[in-house]
Amino acid sequence: MTTSTNFELLFDSAPISLWLEDYSALKDLFAQWRAEGVTDLEAHLRADPTRAAQCSQCYKVLQVNQQTLRLFGASSQEELIARLPDVFRGDMFERMVSELCQMWNGALEFSSQSVNYTLSGQRLDVQIHVRILQGHEDRWDRVMVSLQDMTAHTQARQLLERSEQHARNLFNLSPVSLWVEDFSGVKRLMDDVRHSGVQDFRVFLSVHPEFVGRCMEQIRVLDVNQHTLEMFSATNRADLLSKLDLVFKGEMNTSFADQLLDLWNGKTMQTREVVNYSLNGELINIHMQFAVMPGHEADWDLVLVSLVDITARKKAEAYLEYLGKHDALTRLRNRAFYVEELNRISRKGPWPLSIVAMDLNGLKAVNDTQGHAAGDAMLRRAGEVLSKAAGDQQPLCLARIGGDEFVALMPGCDERAALGLRERIESIMELNNQFYPGQKLSMAIGMASCHSAAEVEATIHAADQSMFEAKSRYYELSPLERRRN
Repeated sequence: MTTSTNFELLFDSAPISLWLEDYSALKDLFAQWRAEGVTDLEAHLRADPTRAAQCSQCYKVLQVNQQTLRLFGASSQEELIARLPDVFRGDMFERMVSELCQMWNGALEFSSQSVNYTLSGQRLDVQIHVRILQGHEDRWDRVMVSLQDMTAHTQARQLLERSEQHARNLFNLSPVSLWVEDFSGVKRLMDDVRHSGVQDFRVFLSVHPEFVGRCMEQIRVLDVNQHTLEMFSATNRADLLSKLDLVFKGEMNTSFADQLLDLWNGKTMQTREVVNYSLNGELINIHMQFAVMPGHEADWDLVLVSLVDITARKKAEAYLEYLGKHDALTRLRNRAFYVEELNRISRKGPWPLSIVAMDLNGLKAVNDTQGHAAGDAMLRRAGEVLSKAAGDQQPLCLARIGGDEFVALMPGCDERAALGLRERIESIMELNNQFYPGQKLSMAIGMASCHSAAEVEATIHAADQSMFEAKSRYYELSPLERRRN
């Protein structure tokens, strides 16, 4: 069997698409352009795109193998050559410019990627390799072109890219703060502690509190999403990561110690409420979810932390709790809190207990003549006076227990302390009246003290009686219509 016959067999039975072509007309065209003074082929082609088409007409297909016919769905070489415009279509200009420039510059071999089409119209992503055969470098009259079908590979790569982009979009556009972190350094430190024989990690942390800080220093933040930057008032990722000491401070040390305890006990998925800070110093209440990602349990080198800002919820809860214990108008404690506090003191003391009963004078007349808005203003003033009189004195409880009725519980205080409170109330009330023209603020005040739980009810009654007597004296000296509660 001759060498020529061997070549024919190898060519025809090759498992990839092979094209034997003649580019000699292209070489002649290049020689013509050079003679005309062309030095920059790319600029020459872009100046007139029909020149690229002129180049493509210089290609002459001499032979294709069986795999080429199968790949393009052609029944014969003649059919394939006759329908080459159906194979090489679409935007081929950029690829052709690149290939032509390589040949213009003397390259005898090069590769590129392109898109062809089968005769039935199916898209093919192909890897093209062009080689001017040895011995034909002067004329380019024998060129071997191989096409490798990369469609499945290209589709798989595009699918992976789309999947990765989808995951990236979910991460970046998530409405919660997401952090991707590396906790492998933390695990190494904890493993060292475990290998040293420590069994009770809680005791270890109490003896070595600095270990918590060492673990925090080992955390590597790999990525954060856009919502994280907005939530923590950071201009960009570098800005946030360079100032993490401003984010994780204060109470964070205690919550991170609890997180380490859970990790020690094998809890790699955790949920807890923590406190962080934005870069401008604002406190952020956070619901945190921590999870070592599946497949990374051995090293903790990939951890996803999601943070939800619950500051508004916490404020709402605090306000509801405040309303449950305070009178909204005067901002003093309400009757429910007063009853609860009175019961607590009755059970536990401390003794003696002094009770100061107070009633706002003239409120009904103000409501009747000036309206309830004016009456509410008087009650707010009363709240201001009583709050200032109490100051920071603990554990004094000042409460509004009725429409115009107030009471002060003074556990651990005797009659002298109660008298001091009454004097402060009267003094501050006098100052208050100087700043509020019109209706003067006046209170009837009564006091009583006791030394045991058995005396509490009688003491409340005594304080009320003392207050009623003060109220009677007020109305005896006042032209206002008398009103007792």
